[in-house]
Amino acid sequence: MCHSPEPRNKMPGTSRFESLIAEAEEHPLGGWDFSWIRGRYEENEVPWDYNALVKKRARESPDLLDIGTGGGERLASLAPLPARTVATESYPPNVPIARRRLAPLGVEVIWTSAAPGNQSVPLARAPHRTAGLLPFRDESFHLVIDRNEAFLASEVARVLVPGGRLVIEMTGGSHFPELCESLGLPVLPNPFWMLSNAKRQLRDAGLKVTRSEEAYYEMSFMDVGALVWYLRMIPWAAPGFSVRGQRERLRRLHLKMEKEGPIRIPRYGFWLEALKGK
Repeated sequence: MCHSPEPRNKMPGTSRFESLIAEAEEHPLGGWDFSWIRGRYEENEVPWDYNALVKKRARESPDLLDIGTGGGERLASLAPLPARTVATESYPPNVPIARRRLAPLGVEVIWTSAAPGNQSVPLARAPHRTAGLLPFRDESFHLVIDRNEAFLASEVARVLVPGGRLVIEMTGGSHFPELCESLGLPVLPNPFWMLSNAKRQLRDAGLKVTRSEEAYYEMSFMDVGALVWYLRMIPWAAPGFSVRGQRERLRRLHLKMEKEGPIRIPRYGFWLEALKGK
């Protein structure tokens, strides 16, 4: 039988469930730093090392654009960075966090309007007004990276210099249908975002995919508090979720996890590298 770790600040006079939920609601949010639930949340390893792939290319490039930097955690971990490194972020709460983290590294962080979801190829080619447009001149960067941020392939191609390179890592899908169903939330249509879609979009934009790989893996949550905090961090994972609205279902899920062990959520991901022709 698998039991989840005790919450760090268990409050006297409350049940384990209430303590886990209260802790998850009170702990602050910000950026994409999930170290607070380390040991309570896990992802199976994929067969590639995105950081190593990007570091290799960054050492060879005079500049770098990171699309969707989050709180800047991953970009900072890649230091030393090219002399000219710029990051964008479309989720407003993350922008000041990324600026504080990346300013000492000389990285400018620019807020941009989010691109439409990549699941729809026509939408990815036809943004509404400024959605997904990159505020840079044509042929501005030798290297563009993107981890789990929607993008417009045409914009990436525009800002890359001839011979420039794109390296991305993506998670497929946009929400967790099995989890939403168990929490009594609407299961929204979920066109599957996968490697074949990405290749098609980039090819249509004039880029050539030179390397790629895809994999299926699992996310595991060891206790209900870790799950609640994760859903607070990434609200689009389960649209409509709130502790108040799903409290009794969360309680039932907690009891099930206490008896049967971690909740496991199947996931899909891929990475690719693409070049712009000279």
